[in-house]
Amino acid sequence: MIDLEFLERLIQAIDKSTLDSIEIERGGTRVRLAKTPPPAPQSALPVVAPAAASPALPETTAAAAGTPPQSVAAPEAAPQASNLKEITSPMVGTFYRAPAPDAPSYVEKGARVSVGDTLCIIEAMKLMNELECDVEGTIVEILVENAQPVEYGQVLFRVDPA
Repeated sequence: MIDLEFLERLIQAIDKSTLDSIEIERGGTRVRLAKTPPPAPQSALPVVAPAAASPALPETTAAAAGTPPQSVAAPEAAPQASNLKEITSPMVGTFYRAPAPDAPSYVEKGARVSVGDTLCIIEAMKLMNELECDVEGTIVEILVENAQPVEYGQVLFRVDPA
C-alpha cells in the first residue's frame, strides 16, 4: 500500500516538474499520475456522406413538379477514363501548391509533367516535403485546395499518362 503522505509529496513534485505523467508500483499498488487528462473516447457514430443522396433530390423535385427530370451533373470526383494515374499523399500533413504564398503554383490543371517534376509540398511537423511526379503526362485534376490538410493515401492529383 502506498502511504498517503508519499502520494501527496509525489503530486507536489510532479506539479513543480516538467514531467507530464508518472506511474509507480509500490507494495502491490499501482498509481498513475498525469497532468493532462487521457483522451476522450471517440464516438462510434457512422459518418454519412451527403453527396450520395443529393443527386436524387433534384430529380425527385422535378418529377413532383410535373416537369421532366433533368440529368444532374456528377461532381468531378469520379474520373471518366480508367487510364488516369492517381498520385496520392505519402504522408499526413498540409498540402501546398506553391513553394511560398506569393509564388506561382508548381502545376496547374492541363500542365504537362515529367517524372521528377515537383507537384506540391506537404508540410508535416514543420518539415516541407516536396512531392515529385512519378509518371509523365498531363494533370487532369487537382483534388485538394491549397493549405488544406491531407491524409496518407489521399488522392491529390490525377494524371493522364497519354
